[in-house]
Amino acid sequence: MQGTADAAEVAKFDALAARWWDPRGPMAPLHAMNPLRTGWILGRLPDPHRCPTPPRLLDVGCGAGLAAEVFARAGYAVVGLDAAPEALAAARAHAAAAGLAIDYRAGGPEALAAEEAQSFDAVVALEVVEHVPDIRAFLAALARLLKPGGRIFLSTINRTARSFLMAKLGAEYLLRLLPIGTHDWRRFVTPAELAAALRAVGIRPAESAGMSFDPLRRSWRESRDVSVNYLMMGQKPAAGG
Repeated sequence: MQGTADAAEVAKFDALAARWWDPRGPMAPLHAMNPLRTGWILGRLPDPHRCPTPPRLLDVGCGAGLAAEVFARAGYAVVGLDAAPEALAAARAHAAAAGLAIDYRAGGPEALAAEEAQSFDAVVALEVVEHVPDIRAFLAALARLLKPGGRIFLSTINRTARSFLMAKLGAEYLLRLLPIGTHDWRRFVTPAELAAALRAVGIRPAESAGMSFDPLRRSWRESRDVSVNYLMMGQKPAAGG
């Protein structure tokens, strides 16, 4: 374990790096989920083309860059951060082939916060909090990176009986949508727990939404059901606020 990253979790995702961009490979669920996640986030951020300079967006736990590339194409100045070197190598190669200028960096948010405190207009961590050993420390690092008035976006999995059946047993063992061992149900985080952890580090929870999966169409839609997958947005108080 190093900082807010768990070495075993990092190794798990590093092993998938070579097939990260394969929409029919082990990361197929993330490919299917990506339009909903990134669309929800972009709908709650300013249009970068209407800003004097491109807003800076940090994608923490970016993996091979599925979401980072969407944000870069939308006009944001994107920094992608991950502790998995093989995943980052895949991210850099894919971005270069696509002609995208994404600043990919290795490491965790606590080290970056020491260098670039209050540097980002938005911080994104998608499907990450259920893999970190200390959620409070992780969110505290994200909060330090955010400018006053900036926004944090998180997506994760609720800890419910339904999520155990669907996100653990169903996705990994029955439907084989994910490699077995991808998730530890005990690390799933309820919306109340996540909101409390955000408040504890000075971030005001502002909005949340459920993400519901249609197994027949293999697609995701926004819903009010947060019993399994959900999104949450938090906002840092403005300077003097």
